[in-house]
This record gives sequence, structure tokens and C-alpha cells, in this order.
Amino acid sequence: MACAGPVPELTERAAACADRLRDADEVLLASHIDADGLTSAAVAASALERAEIPFETVFSKQLDAEEVASIAETEYETVLFTDFGSGQLDIIADHEQAGDFTPVIADHHQPADPDTEFHLNPLLFDIDGSSELSGAGASYVLARALEPEGGDNRDLAGLAVVGAVGDMQTSGGELVGANQQIVDEGVEAGVLDTATDLAVYGKQTRPLPKLLEYASDVYIPGITNDQNGALRFLDGLDVELKSQGEEGTSGEWRRWVDLNSAERQTVASALVQRALSKGVSPDKIDGLVGTAYTLVEEPTGTELRDVSEFSTLLNATARYERADVGLAVCLGDRDEALERARKLLSNHRRNLSEGLQLVKREGVTKEDNLQWFHAEDRIRETIVGIIAGMAVGADGIDRGTPILAFAEKNDDEVKVSARGTPSLTRQGLDLSVVMREASQAVGGDGGGHNVAAGATVPKGTEEEFVERADALVGEQLG
Repeated sequence: MACAGPVPELTERAAACADRLRDADEVLLASHIDADGLTSAAVAASALERAEIPFETVFSKQLDAEEVASIAETEYETVLFTDFGSGQLDIIADHEQAGDFTPVIADHHQPADPDTEFHLNPLLFDIDGSSELSGAGASYVLARALEPEGGDNRDLAGLAVVGAVGDMQTSGGELVGANQQIVDEGVEAGVLDTATDLAVYGKQTRPLPKLLEYASDVYIPGITNDQNGALRFLDGLDVELKSQGEEGTSGEWRRWVDLNSAERQTVASALVQRALSKGVSPDKIDGLVGTAYTLVEEPTGTELRDVSEFSTLLNATARYERADVGLAVCLGDRDEALERARKLLSNHRRNLSEGLQLVKREGVTKEDNLQWFHAEDRIRETIVGIIAGMAVGADGIDRGTPILAFAEKNDDEVKVSARGTPSLTRQGLDLSVVMREASQAVGGDGGGHNVAAGATVPKGTEEEFVERADALVGEQLG
């Protein structure tokens, strides 16, 4: 059976995992809570249902020893972990050896020792789990292997792409490796479309001025983070900026999706010219254009049409303890769940804006090799990493230096999120190693990807953690 994966061993491992799931009387599906985790769960849940394998779904924002012990107490003989589990293999293996459950893992994070038989992870097959296959992608490979006779799970490719984009795997402007194979299968199945387009967030839903003002991946002086500047830029173009209101009056601001191809070309060309005139380097200007991934069965102009906006909608559910809402949207609920998700998204955007303003106002502390801020209890620990990524490039916050963000998790623990850039990872930065080693040195634990990672540390150890993390980054970057 064909399924996404550039090496036969990945497909073979997926088949073995699928056979184990078919042999189970009932499966507990445990998944992470971010966009990649939610889409991982949705892909796996759809595949299990189609294969007529009974299952129950649970979510966790951190798979630690206590959480795994809680899962073991459910008395399920088979547990399917999606978008986590690899980094917790040492904990999971203890329960497996005790006969508590048999784990099946579809993940893409750095594995811990020891390994287990039913472990589907791209890193085991020399596929980069931070850029070539996400957690949802691993679930998709498993879903293809779970196809019943005559079945076709390629329609789940759209969710897998939402997960990959939500996991920041388009840092080079497009999905690559096994992710690209999933895209191709989604296009063949008629659920995905791709096109070269302006690489900014919000093309389906944001009014044009806001689209450009908040487009910060490529910083353009006089437009980025400049409301009046964005308006002046648009006013100088030969483009109808507002829709026609009643009796010829000016209506609402148009969105990118409302423009025709000629109007889009006019805006994009003017953006490039403005960037060049402001001294933006050509290699950064290349980042203004990328591959857009569209879910063709979703309505135009909604958060669900563009995969990047879909992923943000999902982030706005589970990060506020409503993973059930995000999963329901992934599984097709376009009524109550979607309405609730949109309300959560509105609240999420407000919290992000307030958090970003806090960081801009108070600034960061700079060490030799990294920069950091401590939000204490003023930013939710579930979104502090997002805000750290958004803050990079703001006044006083260096785009070329890794950033750490602290936020209180509970009375005893602090969450740490780390963000880098693809340029830094090419120079040797691996934040998953930094987070794991620095946190374990102070009695915590962590992991993730080379470009984005996280950890939990005991409250009061932040200073020592920063010192160790700074030294590790310095060693990696030479």
C-alpha cells in the first residue's frame, strides 16, 4: 500500500503499528494540544473510526511521568500517542515493561532512550522531524497504513498539512520532504490546492491594511507595525481598496482573497519595490513570496480556507483548555464547535496583542548568546512561546539571537519556551538539546525541535537555567 514516506522503512514501521492497533480490542488515543497535536489526533481518530477500531481520545499539554501514570490507570491495553511520546520513551518504557499497556507512537520529536517496537518517528529514518514531517504527518502515514480494504485516507492530507504549517515547517516558504509528498496526495484527493502567493498571514480574513501592518516575517520600514504607514502605502496604489456600499458609497475594506490576480500583482510588486527602497536585503525580500496551501472544500474568506489561519484557530482552542472544540472542528463540526472556536480565537488574539505589548514595553534581558524575558503570571504559559516568536524583530529585540520566555505554570513550576530562526539552526543551533540539558541540570525537563522548544523548571531556578542555556547556545554557535 502506498503512503507518504521517502523510505520504505517508514512505511513498513507504519504497517507494523497499524497491525498492532487492529489487534486491540479498544485503543486510548492520547495527543498533544497544539495545532499539530489536534490535527494529529483528528487524523488518527478518523483512521481508527474508518478501520472500525473502538477508541477514546484524551489530550495533555505535557506528557510527564504523572500524566503517563494517569494514562496507565485507565487500563487500556493499547495506547496510541500522537505528537508526543518519543521524548518520553524512558517513562513509557517503564509502564510497557510492567505490562500496563502497549504503546504505539506516531511522533516527530527527538526520541529518548530506550526504543519501543511500535514507534513511528521520521527521525528514526533520517527524515528531519522539524522540517520534513510533523506529528500530524506521522499520524497521516499511520492512517494510510490503517486503510481498510478499498478505503482511501488521502482526504486526511489536508489536516496533516494544517499540522505541518502550524508546527512552523514552512520556514523556507514551502513544505518539503515527506510533507511535500503528503501535499501531493492531498492535491490528488481533491482536498488541497497550492499556489505561489504573498507569504503573509491572514489573506482570507484580514482587511488589507491590517494584513500588511501585521505582516512581520519580512520587516518593511514604514509598513510593518505601522498602521498609518500601511494605509498610506495602499492609498498610493491603483487598486480599489473598499467594496461598493449601498448606493455607490464606500463599503468594507477588501481582503487579499477579494482581489483579482492583477490587483494582487500590483500590491506585491509595490511591496517589493518599497522593501528595496528601504534597504531590505534581497534574500529577505524573497521571503515575501511562498507557497500558499488552501483547503478547497472550505468556504472562501473563512479561517478554515487557508491552512495557516486554520492552525491559528486550533491553537486558540486547546491553549485555553478546549481541545475538544478544536478536535470537533477538525472532524467537521461547522456549527456549535466552529462558533465556539471563533470566540476563543478572538480572545486568543486579544491575549497575544496584550502580551506582545507587554514584552515591547518591558524589553528583554540580553546575555552573551541569547535574550530572555519573564512574564511571571501576566502571560499564560500556553501562549508565551507564541508571543516570544512574535516579539522577535521588535525594537530592542534582536532577530538574530535566540529568545527564551518564562511564564508561571503553577505554584512550583515555570514554563520556558525558546524560539530561534532557520538561519540560526543552519549555523548549528538546536534548541531541543538546549532545553533538555539546561532544564535537566536544574531539576526539570524539556525538549522539542531545533528551531522551537520548551521546558518546565522548578520555580527559583530560572537564573541558573539561563546561565546553562546561554553556555549551551554559545557552544552550538561557536
